[in-house]
Amino acid sequence: MNGGLDWLTLTIGAIVILVALVLVWVWRKGRAFAPGDVFRASRMSAGNRLLPTQVLITPTSVVQHIPRWFGRQQETIHMAHIASVKVQTGVLLSNVLIETSGGASPIVCHGHHKSDAVQMQRLIEQYQSEYYRGPGQPPPTVAPGPTGR
Repeated sequence: MNGGLDWLTLTIGAIVILVALVLVWVWRKGRAFAPGDVFRASRMSAGNRLLPTQVLITPTSVVQHIPRWFGRQQETIHMAHIASVKVQTGVLLSNVLIETSGGASPIVCHGHHKSDAVQMQRLIEQYQSEYYRGPGQPPPTVAPGPTGR
């Protein structure tokens, strides 16, 4: 009986170690992949349960980072090539569609919290305005409207 108990203990120990390694691997893959404004999809959304998609927004580009078990997939769009940003809100989560000026298929980011999706859209619009305005240029002033007299 003692030999069977040792075998059972080793098997359970090996399983515990394997599960711990998988959890550490998933945790590492789920961390922010770069410093800055990184938005991580919710693990509650389909396709993001273990390895959530992340989106980095910088003053010059948008990077979609999709972690894989081994490796990753990244797609980068320069701010000058972004044609529009659409936010589709659902009951709990939102999708962000970033369309390019070249007509290629848009970057689709599923399963972001609503506040993150709105923040992503706001940042992209802000960085595009700064990009097209040029460095050191003041923001445009709005002319006063008619007074109705």
